[in-house]
Amino acid sequence: MTIGSIFPEELLKTKDQTLHKIALKVKENKRISFDEGVYLFENATLGFVGSLANYIREQKHGNKTYFNRNFHLEPTNVCLYTCTFCSYSRLIKKREEGWEYSMEDMMDIIKKYDDEPVTEVHIVGGVLPQYDFEFYKNLFSNIKKHRPDLHVKALTPVEYHYIFKKAKISYAEGMAAMKEAGLESMPGGGAEIFHPEIRDQIAGGKCSGQEWLDIHEEWHKLGMRSNATMLYGHIENYGHRIDHLEKLRSLQDKHQGFQTFIPLKFRNKGNQMSDVKESTVVEDLRMYAISRIYLDNFDHIKAYWPMIGRDTAQMSLGFGVDDIDGTIDDTTKIYTMAGSEEQNPALSTKELSKLIKNVNREPIERDTLYNVIQDYTNHVWEDDGQYKGYVSLPVNN
Repeated sequence: MTIGSIFPEELLKTKDQTLHKIALKVKENKRISFDEGVYLFENATLGFVGSLANYIREQKHGNKTYFNRNFHLEPTNVCLYTCTFCSYSRLIKKREEGWEYSMEDMMDIIKKYDDEPVTEVHIVGGVLPQYDFEFYKNLFSNIKKHRPDLHVKALTPVEYHYIFKKAKISYAEGMAAMKEAGLESMPGGGAEIFHPEIRDQIAGGKCSGQEWLDIHEEWHKLGMRSNATMLYGHIENYGHRIDHLEKLRSLQDKHQGFQTFIPLKFRNKGNQMSDVKESTVVEDLRMYAISRIYLDNFDHIKAYWPMIGRDTAQMSLGFGVDDIDGTIDDTTKIYTMAGSEEQNPALSTKELSKLIKNVNREPIERDTLYNVIQDYTNHVWEDDGQYKGYVSLPVNN
């Protein structure tokens, strides 16, 4: 399907006047309100929001589905903060259970990929005093000196807030210095839920929701790009979710600095919130769809396949999602330690392409800034014509 799909007119036939109004707004490319966003969560069926979200997705991208070749560098999982939802970090008093890489260790990881066609290194980790302003400036500059073509996407506002406060510099000064050192974009982590009513309960002590937004804004003022996330499916309500999306949408109106929004599913393994039931796949798909409908000024919605699994990631491509992240190469432990679907998260370019093509979408390899590297839609892999014998397929009940 080319960009610009046909609007599902049957959605306008609903007897629910609020849903009719929302569908009409989407058809006319008008923004829905805060209350309408909450109403979708509370009253709309999965089919209704999915159809609207898919229409928007295809208006923007047609069948194109993006991925990149990337790997993660996680300096440490030891952290000063004690977020109740986190399964990844280890307190300083239990630091023997974690890892703390030196500069040499990190550069050795970078050098492992010297002969690989990766385009991005994604750097996030815990917060510790030794990983300070000068350390990260040196890390970024060392990476760029060693491999200038490797895009450095690094650190969340949680880390930057601590680093800049310790260095006694402003957010504006800090972000400018990081850009000069070689930082090229920011990931979306650390957003959790912006509303203080929930944030204080699950992530008390680290940067506030407003400080998270302020740091991204300073980065956007420099003409640079970043991503945004939301941790959903724990103790928040629908109003908290829409409040979060509204704050992102408002900041995006000012600078257009966000590229992608990634809803992150709360996983309950190995943390202080293990008694909280995880969201269902239906709720996950509703979250993707409503995010696509609400964030009208975001170009991309991403499903992070290592967290939700390949099957749900495939389904999400019909619910507003146009990006499923990258090859990863089994270099992240942030979600595997929380009980994610993928315990060994690595997919080759071929595997990612086929995952996308199997649901009739077009696999597009991109760089971090969404420049197209290669269109794999009609690509023929070397062994595609070889007979492989009978293959037993899984049965989905």
